[in-house]
Amino acid sequence: MTRGEKANLMVQPLYAFGEQGKDAEDGFPAIPSNAVLSIDLELLSFKPVADVTGDAKVLKKILKEGEGTITANEGAAVTVRYTARMGDGTTFERKGFDGVGTLEFLIDEEQVIPGLDRAAATMKKGELCIVTINPEYGFGSVEVKRDLAVVPPSSTVFYEVEMLDFIKEKAPWEMNNTEKIEAAGKKKEEGNILFKSGKYQRAAKRYEKAADYISEDFTFGDDEQKLVKALRVSCWLNHAACCLKLNDFQGAIKLCSKVLDVEFHNVKALYRRAQAYMETEDLYLAELDIKKALEIDPENRDVKKVQKTLKPLQAESNKRDAKLYTNIFAHMWKDDTVVAKRLKVERVEDEERNEEVMAKDMEDGAVGFSSAPANEIAMDSCTSP
Repeated sequence: MTRGEKANLMVQPLYAFGEQGKDAEDGFPAIPSNAVLSIDLELLSFKPVADVTGDAKVLKKILKEGEGTITANEGAAVTVRYTARMGDGTTFERKGFDGVGTLEFLIDEEQVIPGLDRAAATMKKGELCIVTINPEYGFGSVEVKRDLAVVPPSSTVFYEVEMLDFIKEKAPWEMNNTEKIEAAGKKKEEGNILFKSGKYQRAAKRYEKAADYISEDFTFGDDEQKLVKALRVSCWLNHAACCLKLNDFQGAIKLCSKVLDVEFHNVKALYRRAQAYMETEDLYLAELDIKKALEIDPENRDVKKVQKTLKPLQAESNKRDAKLYTNIFAHMWKDDTVVAKRLKVERVEDEERNEEVMAKDMEDGAVGFSSAPANEIAMDSCTSP
């Protein structure tokens, strides 16, 4: 239904009160068994519900639409006020009410629980919503003491949040060259810190964003090109390392290939791409990258180590291939044998049929010879070619 729509519904017992019916209640009469209901319905309003995380574990129901179309993004500084409750209605935290200050935080900096962080990134200025947060994106399986109450382990929590204001990070096109280089360097360092902490997904985002700031060569002068190229290559390589940790091997291959397009002798790119090829079982390509890397740096320990790992994988792959081809050839030989036998049987059958036909023809010819007149027989034998 759309907002303001009116409809009359005829509801069969299966989708109403069935055989049991319903007793009289609050001044309404009883509904008999197997009754068909007629319902007049008008949709006055509805609240959109968004699946923020894609797995239905953070749901956002909009109570009041925000302004315009722009939402907060990763890295935005946001100001919100909220009331946080548990499933039984107990309020465990309030910010921005009754003299308590509002909450200010940076999105994607782990300053609040993940569910609130992810929801805030989708909100417009002035938007009011209720966010339902599964424990996985909330406080997890531990007990947490908050301002007004203790949140038990594995609790689903509900935040009524209003986005008061936010300031987005500058986009690359809003920056001059110096600002782009500085922003890229900052994002790269943030990524390094996250990588060392084992937060590979978030680190990958930082490296990707850093590379985006300096993605357009033509905007930089000759004196900046060398610095920009080195920074971009470093971000691609670090991003590739994140991909390997996250089992995104195709992503790692793509990023290392981008590096090798501009630096064909880059040992790190060859090394990491070889690792990715090994995981995707492209062992021949992995071997090529390892050989190239060792030609450039024959004493590289990491490359030698991965070469040792590759050799047993190749041996195992060769065994599998040998077994596979043996089975294929055995099957082909078996098929050829069956075909040969079938042809032999068919030839024997054809010969037997031919003999039967010839025998029958001779029998028919003998009958004709004995019954023909003598002069016709003599005529035939003289004129036959």
